[in-house]
Amino acid sequence: MEQKVGFIGIGNIAIAVISGLLKSECISTSKIWIHDHKSTTNKIISAKYNINCTDTDVCLAQKVDILFLTLKPNTLLKVLKNISHHIKQNTILISVAAGITINQIEQIIGNNKKIIRAMPNINSSIGEGMTSITPNKILNQFDINIITDIFKSFGKTIIVSEELIHSVIGISSSAPAYVFIFIEAIADAAVLSGMTYSQAYQCAAQALKGSAQMLLSTKKHPGELKNMVCSPGGTTIEAVSALEQNNFRSAVMRAVQKCIKKSKKLSRSY
Repeated sequence: MEQKVGFIGIGNIAIAVISGLLKSECISTSKIWIHDHKSTTNKIISAKYNINCTDTDVCLAQKVDILFLTLKPNTLLKVLKNISHHIKQNTILISVAAGITINQIEQIIGNNKKIIRAMPNINSSIGEGMTSITPNKILNQFDINIITDIFKSFGKTIIVSEELIHSVIGISSSAPAYVFIFIEAIADAAVLSGMTYSQAYQCAAQALKGSAQMLLSTKKHPGELKNMVCSPGGTTIEAVSALEQNNFRSAVMRAVQKCIKKSKKLSRSY
């Protein structure tokens, strides 16, 4: 791609997206620019990935065609006010901040700018990300395709309405944490039975990876796939029964709903 891409705020999500972009080889290092308020972070990350850094967020905003604001919500609003008059007219601005709406961004930089809210997850860093994309009305289909292609270069994408972003946060952005807890719990059980942690993590992670791929490949209902594993009176249905007795489904649903509720609460606080 020919566009210059910039990142203001260099944390886990920014690094995940940068890593994904570079691994996909869809952009050269010379076209990526970063700025973080910590000068040491700028030096370390620019050297690690052989990309460019700027001394100020204003300088970066003036340079790039696609601007990722990978910032916490409270910081995002401050940075927007600082760079609002320096964003080029055709720049596509991408916010990954939970809780900050498109309308709030438009109130600061104007309603004639191209704005996207994107919700990637940390798996983007290994090319297996899941990202929701929510554009404002200024973007045309060509613009949307450019951004979609960026996120597709390191995972899957889905275009959603803004009100569904809270659900995306609950089931995609935050989901890797739930999965890691599940893998850790399965592994602990295996270690209790004599396995090493190395063996247990490998088996558990591959089982989840394969199961997820089977669901995506076959497009069968997860309940149908579960039934294929459960033999009458067998070991698997015994484990499933224990999960049901301990309200496993209900616990997961409550956790996701708590996450969604928290996201909605945060959006009302800014």
